[in-house]
Amino acid sequence: MAESPFFRVLLAVCALLSGPLAQAEQIRDIADFAGIRSNDLVGYGLVVGLDGTGDQTTQSPFTEQGLTNMLSQLGVTLPANANMQMRNIAAVIVTADLPPLTRPGQHIDIVVSSIGNARSLRGGTLLMTPLKGADGDVYAMAQGNLLVGGAGAAANGSSVQINQLAGGRIPRGAVVEHTVPLALGAEHGLLELQLREPDPATAQRVVFAINSEMRNTVASAVDGGLVQIQGPLSANERVNFMARIDSLEVLPMQARPKVILDSRTGSVVLNGSVKLFRAAVAHGDLSVTIDTTNTVSQPGALSGGQTAVTSNSSITIETQARALHVVEGSANLMDVVKGLNALGATPQDLMVILQALKAAGSLRAELEII
Repeated sequence: MAESPFFRVLLAVCALLSGPLAQAEQIRDIADFAGIRSNDLVGYGLVVGLDGTGDQTTQSPFTEQGLTNMLSQLGVTLPANANMQMRNIAAVIVTADLPPLTRPGQHIDIVVSSIGNARSLRGGTLLMTPLKGADGDVYAMAQGNLLVGGAGAAANGSSVQINQLAGGRIPRGAVVEHTVPLALGAEHGLLELQLREPDPATAQRVVFAINSEMRNTVASAVDGGLVQIQGPLSANERVNFMARIDSLEVLPMQARPKVILDSRTGSVVLNGSVKLFRAAVAHGDLSVTIDTTNTVSQPGALSGGQTAVTSNSSITIETQARALHVVEGSANLMDVVKGLNALGATPQDLMVILQALKAAGSLRAELEII
């Protein structure tokens, strides 16, 4: 009995529904219009009102210089050789991120970090600090009371501390004074869309989605990470045009399999595309033991010698051999994690095992060490 076209189509639909469904994403989540970006700001300022935990003048001369300059601007002139005790003042660096399309009068968050030897910034107040961009222009003014997340106490030579006390934040602590010029598509209405994860197939799908929505060929891919779009010349129409593009849904390509290894902390992160092929792994433990024994050499009563202390050390190295363990291959992330956990390796050892599996061709992923 011959299969009908309808039966073949039904089989294809069932096959699609039985497999994992990919998640479509809006273009705003996978790409950005060129020119709409944040800008980093930085400034130098002073924090006052500390409870004796500020900078020591002898070791932080820039604090005294900064206070002298600030007081001179306020009309206060100090003697040339004035001995200023500034235990309640700390020199700080203020950083902030200026979001795109921010207008004067809006507030942004700031981060305050000590650059001297202040023990704590808790309870301090940041004085008016200009925040400059990479071009040297002032874009915001920061001021306010610090919020320090750490805590500490000291008494009779003993101290305890939780988290960091030499830095803090001020939510909405800076007022934007100057906006960043933005000429988005002002010339010939040409817009550029930059993919956050460049991929030729994803760029092609973005172009197809835009042209289908606009019912015209307005978008074209320059490369795997850049799509050029011919937009309207009017500012109002251009905003509406960009809003329509941002809301379009596109099915991006699956992320490349990647394993990130942090060599400092031993952290290992795997994404959902990592594949592991069947392999045999032997993992052994190596321990080094150093025993030190101190002996006292006592000379005779009338020998004129001196008592001496000598140290004798013995070093032993033990290797604990383990049998080969078979790691079953799988394309499912949970099965990969279970297979690696079955080895009983520490995170540091797991980093070495993953590199060996990659070299042997049993790990289908890109290794990135940070």
